[in-house]
Amino acid sequence: MPNHTPRVAMVAGETSGDLLAGLLLDGLQDLWPGLPSGGIGGAQMAQRGFDAWWPSEKLAVHGYSFELLRRLAEIIGIRKKLRARLLQDKPDVFIGVDAPDFNLGLEADLRASGIKTVHFVCPSIWAWRAERIEKIRRAADHVLCIFPFEPELLAGHGIAATYVGHPLAGVIPLEPDRTAARARLGLAEGEPVLAILPGSRSAEVQYIAPGFFQAAALIRHALPAIKMIVPAVPALHERLKRMAHDCGLGDALTIVAGQSHTVLAACDVTLIASGTATLEAALFKRPMVISYRMHPWSWRLMRRKQLQPWVGLPNILCGDFVVPELLQDAATPQALSAAVLDWFAARQHQPERISALHQRFAALHHSLRRNTPQLAADAIRKVLTA
Repeated sequence: MPNHTPRVAMVAGETSGDLLAGLLLDGLQDLWPGLPSGGIGGAQMAQRGFDAWWPSEKLAVHGYSFELLRRLAEIIGIRKKLRARLLQDKPDVFIGVDAPDFNLGLEADLRASGIKTVHFVCPSIWAWRAERIEKIRRAADHVLCIFPFEPELLAGHGIAATYVGHPLAGVIPLEPDRTAARARLGLAEGEPVLAILPGSRSAEVQYIAPGFFQAAALIRHALPAIKMIVPAVPALHERLKRMAHDCGLGDALTIVAGQSHTVLAACDVTLIASGTATLEAALFKRPMVISYRMHPWSWRLMRRKQLQPWVGLPNILCGDFVVPELLQDAATPQALSAAVLDWFAARQHQPERISALHQRFAALHHSLRRNTPQLAADAIRKVLTA
């Protein structure tokens, strides 16, 4: 261990990065009480005494055309100023938390100047964008990984890495309380409940929500007693409400502000957009139908770069199609509704199928549940003493 308390610089973008960085600061401050840290961060980091030279929201890009270009120019300017500041007053270690498009290039420059660098959350090189492996090799002295298979993959390319567990696995209980979640949402214990999660970004909602709601109308016709819940970020609430109304869903569907974990705990089945939310659904041990749609041009580009047969995180981590994936042109309302109704039928007539899925997801949960703050801090200590 260094004979002094190290100075740490960090960059975290978006809310998820701020949460991860907050956990990491917990572990570092256990090792070094009073540890000084600064850079780009959010509210969780600020609670741990982090000195935010810029707020993490500055790294978020939304909108199109001129607004997008203006925001990108601002972000490039921030990175230039941050780089100059860190090269002038060098920290003992720089930790880039996620945000690879911002962090990897910055890390490479800092590392070339002799600053130790750590990247927290391995970019999804195992799913697509394998070309990023060279960037990571140049950028990071060490990578902190949230999935157990990643360190071996990185080691094959000469990159040092440590598996530190997935923070979500510590937040979500091993046995979620469905009864309590239903009580919070005003749902009866015995009624069938479908959670619909069409994504949290504007572009996702544009391409995914209409098909989900058309499928929901078909599901409601087949199961008139069903209750459907959509957890929505506040900015998309009214837009989703209009889309649901246009599909004739009426009283069968309720849109709630946030509360995605409560909704997943309460539901029987979820129709869900591919992304981190699918891992959350797996940790809640819920049967799901994973889907995704995007602009056709973007889809063609992504398909060419895809390295695995699966897109959904639960299937990738289990190495099997444990839940159905209906993507792009296959994501018709008819196909989505049939796949959802198949899970509801299994709940009645094939309980062993539901039980087997629960066991797969419980094993996955245990494999991801680690003391992330301590493991991450220990790995950084070793980088500093190497």
